[in-house]
Amino acid sequence: MSDPLVLEKPGCLLNIEGKEFPWPEHKISAKQIAETGGWDIAEGVIEIDQFGNERTLGPDEEVDLGRNCSYGKQHKWKRG
Repeated sequence: MSDPLVLEKPGCLLNIEGKEFPWPEHKISAKQIAETGGWDIAEGVIEIDQFGNERTLGPDEEVDLGRNCSYGKQHKWKRG
């Protein structure tokens, strides 16, 4: 019997500018965040953590979404 709390397929749910997007990996780049959100990486990507702290990501920066993938619900991204 499988554990219902264990995902059978890897993946995460991302919150990008208030919209949720499924993501099949445990890592994502700033460029991939911008593309998924529908804007050009030249506009920038800002990460907002669960405490409301904002941080601008470098265009080639990669974010580790964590093993439990609840990251998308705790963190958000927006252009800027």
